[in-house]
Amino acid sequence: MNSQKSRITTDILFDQDGFQTGTLRVPHSVDRSGYGHIPIPIAVMKNGDGLTLLLTGGNHGDEYEGPIALMKLLQRLPQTTIRGRIIVVPSLNFPAFLAGKRTSPIDQANMNRVFPGKRDGTITELIAHYVDTELFPRADVVFDIHSGGQSFNHLPTLLIYPPDDAAKRTDYLRLVHSFAAPHAMVMDLLGEDRTYGAAVERHGKVFLCGEFGGYGTCNPEGLSIVEEGLARLLHTLGIMPDEAVPAPRFDTEYLRVKGHKDYVFSPVTGVFEPTVKLGDLVKNGQVAGRVFNPHSPWVAPLELKFASDGIAVCIRSFASVEPGDCVMLLASDTALD
Repeated sequence: MNSQKSRITTDILFDQDGFQTGTLRVPHSVDRSGYGHIPIPIAVMKNGDGLTLLLTGGNHGDEYEGPIALMKLLQRLPQTTIRGRIIVVPSLNFPAFLAGKRTSPIDQANMNRVFPGKRDGTITELIAHYVDTELFPRADVVFDIHSGGQSFNHLPTLLIYPPDDAAKRTDYLRLVHSFAAPHAMVMDLLGEDRTYGAAVERHGKVFLCGEFGGYGTCNPEGLSIVEEGLARLLHTLGIMPDEAVPAPRFDTEYLRVKGHKDYVFSPVTGVFEPTVKLGDLVKNGQVAGRVFNPHSPWVAPLELKFASDGIAVCIRSFASVEPGDCVMLLASDTALD
């Protein structure tokens, strides 16, 4: 019987002190390469005992603030003194990242909808399974960095999952405060449990996520928020206690997505015109946008209306819509302390 948890292999020695770079070798036997693999870059830095922080970007391949921030961090790490361990995978869904697509060009899978993955699954499922069986168990704290990708633009927001236990909640919110994003939001994914974050929660680890831009570009302000927040997070965790950190620039506004009513979906095919801007305060019944029928341009467009009050935190960037496409997401103020 094969005792290897995952079919993915690596030469990285996770328990060895020092700075290591290498790849995760994802088996990929195809016409052009019978014994081939997909090499996903990974780096680990360890110094003695301490917390382990897992940092990942590129869960979706068209989101760039995370991968760029993590690549810049890796270039500084060899000259940095740390306590504990940092594991960094800048572009987790590497095939999707190289293709600039949300989903993998190999199996068309959305990595953030396949956890815990499968040992004998598709390429994306293999990667998710490795993360779930090899990386999450090693980590104390996990930070997965996102943005809106090509189809959305998102307010720069730390996505948070405060524990119910009072003591753990206090420690968790200390990390949130240290990151000091403009917004921190408790997300409702409408029961979706195949996400990276749901998998981290099943492991009982501390989890942070975030959305820091959109339009399939690297937003300079979003990138700065990630880099500055990450520096403060590393300091607060005691992993880089001696590094100078930038002062917070924002008083974090705490938000919550309460459920289905905070989402706006198009019920028809057409061309979407938003009628509000990112960050606007809106009211229940207000028009969120209009969907025009290009085949009957003389017919009045369908008006899409908000079903709750809140702030527009995410707006669709693609004008073309089909039934079921989310065009807008709201959140409302909340108190977490």
